Amino acid sequence: MLKILKYSFYDLIRSRWSYIYLLFYLALGFVLLFLNNDIGKAIITLMNIIIVLVPLISTIFGIMYYYDSKEFTELLLALPIKRSSIFLGQFLGVALSLSMSLLIGLGIPFLCYGLFSSNIIFDFLLLLITGTFLTFIFSALAYNIGLKNENKIKGFGFAILLWLFLAVIYDGIFLTILMLFGDYPLENISLIGTILNPIDLSRILIILRLDVSALLGYTGAVFKKFFGGNIGSVISFFILLLWTCIPVISIYLISKRKNF
Repeated sequence: MLKILKYSFYDLIRSRWSYIYLLFYLALGFVLLFLNNDIGKAIITLMNIIIVLVPLISTIFGIMYYYDSKEFTELLLALPIKRSSIFLGQFLGVALSLSMSLLIGLGIPFLCYGLFSSNIIFDFLLLLITGTFLTFIFSALAYNIGLKNENKIKGFGFAILLWLFLAVIYDGIFLTILMLFGDYPLENISLIGTILNPIDLSRILIILRLDVSALLGYTGAVFKKFFGGNIGSVISFFILLLWTCIPVISIYLISKRKNF
């Protein structure tokens, strides 16, 4: 698996799209950190971009790489290599290359700005950690979609629909339910609804750390009420870890049972 991971990783970091992805975050980081007097607001702006853009790019890269490397994968399947090692190695190569672009792209402006002497360093690091989690989660989800759909067009369609649902449609449906049943106690439903969406959960994790009450929506306010402070951050972190592990385990199980 390590050899496949290494091949996939080097194959992707040589891609021009990886450089474009890195340069985008590099430019964004310099603009926001050096032209904004309030670092907290810059981090909030980065958060709003990352929690939408990172899942989209991870989903597209993941599904594209799965289908583009299909011929090479079929060659590997003819060799005495475990199927799970092939697909897990490819997935990790995609996720690690995208994570590296994110960390370097935002890390260089962070180093140049010299935030090490400020307490804001922990908020910035949390932003990078959350972005890395989202990268692994949506790359794994994209690989699951690819493994379950041999048709390339159908696979792309499901992948984009998944991102659209979790990033846009989910919040609309959830808020509609809260408005329609606003007269009933919905605290537990709100918590469950937040847990079921890694994008919302990532947003709340960062906002809880920044303690910006004005940006806390209904779900965030309920989450803070029950799990405010460090406890809320630990619970959010643990749930994001579950969101990462479950799709990875699914890749392992599907690849073992699937006939190619």
